[in-house]
Amino acid sequence: MTHSHHVSDELLLSYEAGSLAEGWSLAVATHLHSCPECQTRARAAASIGGAMLEAIDIAPLRAGALSAALKAIDAHPLETGESVRRPPVAGDVPAPLRRYIGPSLDTVAWRKLGTMAQQFVIPTGDSETSVRLLRIPAGTPVPEHGHRGLELTVVLRGTLVDEDDRFAVGEIEEGYDGLEHQPRAGEEGECICLAVTDAPLRFKSPLLRLLQPILKI
Repeated sequence: MTHSHHVSDELLLSYEAGSLAEGWSLAVATHLHSCPECQTRARAAASIGGAMLEAIDIAPLRAGALSAALKAIDAHPLETGESVRRPPVAGDVPAPLRRYIGPSLDTVAWRKLGTMAQQFVIPTGDSETSVRLLRIPAGTPVPEHGHRGLELTVVLRGTLVDEDDRFAVGEIEEGYDGLEHQPRAGEEGECICLAVTDAPLRFKSPLLRLLQPILKI
């Protein structure tokens, strides 16, 4: 597990290269929205990628390739939520998340997750990852669990405390295969975070393991 509070170099390079699945990209973009340091690193990563492309031997395009590409673009115009000319929307949801859940965290259709926490599963076109919002009451720990793969958690409201580390709004925590932990919401208020995983969690509680297929987590 890393406590850097920033996106790792590996993820950032993959994000700029466009090789991440939708769920991972959403988490990285949400963090980048409020992190000037990682925005600077992302620009550097993009420059590195551009330099690498310039070094690649160029192959000639097939006849009519440009016309075909322009026709494809015309056939699939940008959705309203993707338009760069769309004015900013007031609310507490970072821009990358708005097309998925709307502008406010207070209007999310939350569902119970156990006795205390709530969740909202975010549908994507990505079969590799599971994407959800988690809402945890102040001072409340989530059930103790382990991970079979990567987990990215971005704090959207409040703070997330993991052992002796505290993650504030906009910060990201990366958890890896084999990690076992029990994060909790800060005492000052509820914590809402975006969580992306690529494998079911390993809950310590036998009851939660039994309910896991229903909870889909």
